Amino acid sequence: MHTGSAKADRNLAGRREWIGVCVLSIACLIYSMDLSILFLAIPAIVADLDPSASELLWINDIYGFMVAGFLVTMGTLGDRIGRRRVLLIGAAAFGVASALAAFSTTAQQLIVSRAFLGIAGATIAPSTLSLIVNLFTNEAERNRAIGIWGTAFALGGLIGPLLGGFLLQYFHWGAVFLINIPVMFILLIAAPILLPEYKSEDGARLDLLSVLLSLATVLPIIYGFKHVAADGFDIRHLLPIGGGLVVGWLFLRRQKTLPDPLIDLKLFALPAFTASLLVNLAGMFFVFGVFLYQNLFLQFVLGLTPLEAALWSVPSSIVFTVMSLQAYRFTNHFGPVRTVLLGLVINSAGMLLMSVAAYCESLFGVLGATMVIAVGFVPVVLTTTGLIVGSAPPENSGSASAISETSAEFGGALGIALLGSLGTLIYRMLMAGVNVAGLDAAERAAVKTTIGGAVETARALQDSAVPAWLEAARQSFSIGFASCCLLATVTLLVLAVMARKIYARENIDEQTVASAH
Repeated sequence: MHTGSAKADRNLAGRREWIGVCVLSIACLIYSMDLSILFLAIPAIVADLDPSASELLWINDIYGFMVAGFLVTMGTLGDRIGRRRVLLIGAAAFGVASALAAFSTTAQQLIVSRAFLGIAGATIAPSTLSLIVNLFTNEAERNRAIGIWGTAFALGGLIGPLLGGFLLQYFHWGAVFLINIPVMFILLIAAPILLPEYKSEDGARLDLLSVLLSLATVLPIIYGFKHVAADGFDIRHLLPIGGGLVVGWLFLRRQKTLPDPLIDLKLFALPAFTASLLVNLAGMFFVFGVFLYQNLFLQFVLGLTPLEAALWSVPSSIVFTVMSLQAYRFTNHFGPVRTVLLGLVINSAGMLLMSVAAYCESLFGVLGATMVIAVGFVPVVLTTTGLIVGSAPPENSGSASAISETSAEFGGALGIALLGSLGTLIYRMLMAGVNVAGLDAAERAAVKTTIGGAVETARALQDSAVPAWLEAARQSFSIGFASCCLLATVTLLVLAVMARKIYARENIDEQTVASAH
């Protein structure tokens, strides 16, 4: 065990490897930006292409759907035919799709282009992460490289709206897609020089039926949960979720019978892999769900404009970015296991602070709690990502990376949908007995259903005095927000206890992970 670790220590990375990880990270930054940069362009797209309500929804969502659906396929394809090759094919396709999207003349063309962009984007996250594993055999250096990789995603979410706003101020809306092309061109030139190729020795072919089954599993489930988050709980949205789960069962059965499965289920028999995957998913679940509440809280409860809310959120975004860059120091100092456990405890404390701040309707309390959450959350997610890909055999690194990214997609979608539904349920229960005299039936329904409906109804009345029912609505939303944060607090502590037992029982530590490579 220690011999492998010592060998890894001698194989320190040079300038070529660090330049390589920077190039990979820039590609990840563009991939992350494309998840958020479109939001600001929507008004211009509506004015230019005149999409229907359904087409507008698909313009927004199709990129994320395709990324989530194709992650596992692209990760496994990289293991089979070469991770660098898949990344280069994906980068070229990403550039072409960006041009098609930029010059779309109809809503349908933009939807197809965004779908193509999502499929190409699905090559980037698993390929870049698995290539980082190949570039850095030293455990401490790999932790730092994964931190840089994670920083690119954080910066993409921060820079995307800011850069999008600048481009839309001076250029056609298509400019938000054209900025992808020079970055992908640089990647196509630099990758063959800087990045090693790696693929599985056996080079087995992809099972196309498994690919179709994986798509038919992921896409309906993500679609269903996104609609639950957007429209509230509706039995109709359970149908695609249920259908996806049934197909998922068929997918898993098929994987057990194939000599070369799309997902090697033996990975889930590795305690470090499964425990880390669970922690990673739970972290995404609560952070995405709570941050959805935070954005609504800042605007609907505290009355900030969208721009003011975005500006107040910049300091916490900076903490997330800085922590992504520095997380490797925690992992290298405390070791991966203690970093995960300590991070879960800090994350739990941040959620408790957020619960108190939400109940007290405190702006500075909520923003301060967000920073505490960032200090705990970022090292946990990046360290568990390292454990997931580090505990898998080298020939399965691409597949393991894809599973990690897919779990993050699922975690975020589940958190927004389920925590959103819980908060809505609490809001409606608390608002059931509130006096809304003077409003018509439609206005009463709007006030008692969502905080957004209450705020819009009060705004439409154009009354200088704040209605008593609006204060009740804001308090009800704050209690729902606080309740979700309390649930997160307890769950993360329980998860820390469970993870500690699993890691301790299997004696998983830095040397174990390092020696696997």
